[in-house]
Parts: sequence; C-alpha cells; structure tokens
Amino acid sequence: MFRNALRSSSTTAAMAAGAAAAFTGANFMSSQGGSEKVSECADNTIVGLLQGLTRKVSNIEAVLGTLETKPPAPKKHGIDIVLGAQWGDEGKGKLVDMLSQEYDVCARVAGGSNAGHTIVVDGVKYKFHLLPSGILNPEATCIIGNGVVIHLPSFLKELETLETQGINYKGRVFISDRAHMVFDFHQAVDGALEQRLGRNKIGTTKKGIGPAYASKISRNGVRVGDLKNWEYFEERFRALAEHHMRSYEGLEVDIEGELAYYKSISERICGMTRDTIGLTNKKYSEGKKILVEGANATMLDIDFGTYPFVTSSNPSIGSVLTGLGVSPRKLHGIYGTVKAYCTRVGEGPFPTELDISVGIGHHLATVGCEIGTTTGRSRRCGWLDIPQLKYSVAINGFTSLNLTKVDVLTGLPDIKLATKYKYKGEYLSTMPASLSQLKDVEVEFETLPGWTEDISRCKSFDQLPANCQNYILRIEQLAGVPIRWIGVGPNRLDVVDRGEEFESLE
Repeated sequence: MFRNALRSSSTTAAMAAGAAAAFTGANFMSSQGGSEKVSECADNTIVGLLQGLTRKVSNIEAVLGTLETKPPAPKKHGIDIVLGAQWGDEGKGKLVDMLSQEYDVCARVAGGSNAGHTIVVDGVKYKFHLLPSGILNPEATCIIGNGVVIHLPSFLKELETLETQGINYKGRVFISDRAHMVFDFHQAVDGALEQRLGRNKIGTTKKGIGPAYASKISRNGVRVGDLKNWEYFEERFRALAEHHMRSYEGLEVDIEGELAYYKSISERICGMTRDTIGLTNKKYSEGKKILVEGANATMLDIDFGTYPFVTSSNPSIGSVLTGLGVSPRKLHGIYGTVKAYCTRVGEGPFPTELDISVGIGHHLATVGCEIGTTTGRSRRCGWLDIPQLKYSVAINGFTSLNLTKVDVLTGLPDIKLATKYKYKGEYLSTMPASLSQLKDVEVEFETLPGWTEDISRCKSFDQLPANCQNYILRIEQLAGVPIRWIGVGPNRLDVVDRGEEFESLE
C-alpha cells in the first residue's frame, strides 16, 4: 500500500541482456576475420534490433509507467526517532521500550524531568522522567543529550529507584557535558511565577524547566561539564544564584549548602559525563542502531505549539539535531505517537475537549487511566483531532504512526473523528497561531460505528473487529501516513505491529 510491492525491472533487464548478447555475438564474428560485408550486415541487424527493442520498451512504459532498472536499495542505516504528535502523554515510552530491545543506543534530546513515561513490565510499573526508558534494555547505552536540562538530585533519585527494582544501569548512562543544569532555585522560581499568574497560569509542571532554559538563553547558566572544574563551577553557581535572588524578591538560596551538595556528588556525576556529540556520532559511524526518545509533544513545542501554553523547548523533530548534535542526513524513521483520542494536561485551547465528569469524556478518563505521570493531575480528554494531527505530520515528516490506547474506545457505540476546523464560516487549512481563533473554531466531526469486542489479545490487524479496523484505516487515510503500531492493551506486549511495509521510508 505504502511501498512498491512489485518491481518490474526484470523485463527491462532481460531485454538489455538480449541486446548485449546480440552485440557481443556480432563483435565476435568481426574479430574472427569475417568479411566486411558480414560485419556490416551484423551491425545493421543490431541497430534494427535495438531500435525495435526501444520501441517495445516505450510502448510498455506508456502503459505501465517507467520501469525501474535498479535493484531495490538496502535499508538505510540511520537514527530512528519516537516523537509525540499531540499534547504529550501519547504513550511514547511503551513504543521506545519495545523498539529499544533491538537498539544499541537510546537517547533523550530535549526537555527535563517534566517528561513522564510509564512502562508496565510483568505487572511492574517503571516511571521515567529524565532517563530514556530504553534503560530497560540491559544491553543499551543511554544518552542524555546536550538539549536536555537536568536536575541532578532528581536524576540520582531516578537511578536509585531503578536499582531497587533490579535494573543495572552502571556503565550504561552518559550525560552530555553541554547539558544545562536545573537547580532548586529554578524550581522555586517556576512555582512562584506560575502562582503569580493565577487564573492565567501556563500549567507548568513546576520542575524548573522554563527558568533553566531562560538561564541557558541568557548565557548565565551552568552546564554539567562545569563540575569537572570545581573552581569554575563554584564561580558560575554563585553568580547565577545571586542573580536569581536579586531578580526575585523573597527568594533565598542556601549557596553554601548547595555547593556542599554538588561537591559531594561531583565525582559520581563526572564519571557519567561525556562529550555525547562525539560519542553519538562515533556510535553511528560504527554502524550502531540509535533510537531517540522524544519528550512532551509537538503541540507543546515552544515554536509550534499553543503558545504560551507550551513547554520551553522544541520537542518536535528539530530537537534531535540541536539536542543530540547529529546531521539531518543521519535521520531515518520518524515515528509519531498518536493516542486514539486526544488528551492534554494543563491550560490552553483544546478544540475537541469533552467533559470528563460525565458520558464519553468520563469513559475516556477512567478507562484510559488519564492521570499525568509527572503532575498527578487528571488529563483533559477529547476526540481525535485530524487537523491537529495533519499539522504535526507537516512539521515532523512522520514516516509512520504509533496509534496507542485503541482499546480504551472499546464499548463506545459511536466514535467521532474531528475532520475540519471552520472559523467565521471559512475552513482553516492549518492550525491557527491565534489562541482566540483556535478557541473559537467550529469543529466538524465524522462519526464511525464502535465495537464491543475485547481487542487486548489481538496479535494482528486482521484479528481486530471490522469496525476497529475501519476506524484505524480512516485515520490512516485522513492523516496520509501509514499506521504501523496499534496499542490494544496496557502491557508492554499489547501492541499489533503491522511490519516495515507500513513505513513510508522511500
């Protein structure tokens, strides 16, 4: 469907081989001392044969299209990426966990501990905030790239939690020496700023991500690699802490206490600190398989999302280049994760939103267990939004989609798909930048029949109920991107994989 299932090069190759054989035979006769007349006759015969073949090939091409003469290219070696296509919480971690079993390197490239990925393995829940969830593959190297802002106390706590759960991470986790640090005072500022906004709050996780990125952009931030030179780190930290105390009335920073803490962990952190740009590109050159785990999602992108109700980084495709330090030529599969309905945490317009206290909204929220991994807040729920998805496809260039939580829709008599936005009587061709416009769009829906069958045990697309199949195929058709993975249950293996033919990699 999305790849050429049949290549017709054999016909052309056979014709070319026949012509070459005729040409070789004629030359052989000439080289054996045949008369000039025979050679000339042979040449005329070859010319006629070639002209005849050319006419035949042209006729065939006119009917079937140009025939490909080259053999299919081998699968390209490159970096694969899993990104969020909506407002986050789509289930990226589950796909990363599944894919990462076959990858040598798993990386995070943007955001911070505001990311929240939950993986269920044999009934055990693993929650990730800073670490790539690929850490569950005991053979994988995990990289926290330069685009991530990292709160080291939270990072160490996450490692300790994994250790108590029997996960051996030692010698497998590396932090970029260029990654900026989130300090406790960044988190205090984040919370104070959010509280100050009152009813107009952004909906931040209060993890200090925004203020840390602000320090980075203001060029007074502190990087993880600075810990290797303690005097320089101390100088930078003091200056940054004093700047924040001057800028935010009432903020107190225990500078000496903080310095003592970072001195105590510096040796351990330095042991995990690397030039990850060099490390990643070296792994690529060695032919290692690299997987990038995106955080947050496109509609929370600082540039492309529902600004200002967004995160402080670029969780779309561009962050892979700037947050890991690799060339765009090294990218390969770009996998967009899409929930079978929509959710978002925090404030901002949400065109297909339903009331989660009653009816279908309540069904989605409760059956889908829609509680934020990081925030603990109930997620807002709504129907799948195709205009939003197509916008995300345009930005990221997804080569295939990962459709999650399809099982949550089981039992609904009808399922709606938002297919178009209309504003003041005119259809919109893309997501508007204006939030007031987005808030007031009129959404047109398409209604499809639901299904009641349990799909959690389905292992192939054909085993899904017909109405479920039709829903998936309709999304695929409207989005213009093949759906390779389909989530049919909460566990790590509850996924239908339709195979590589459902990737538009060519």
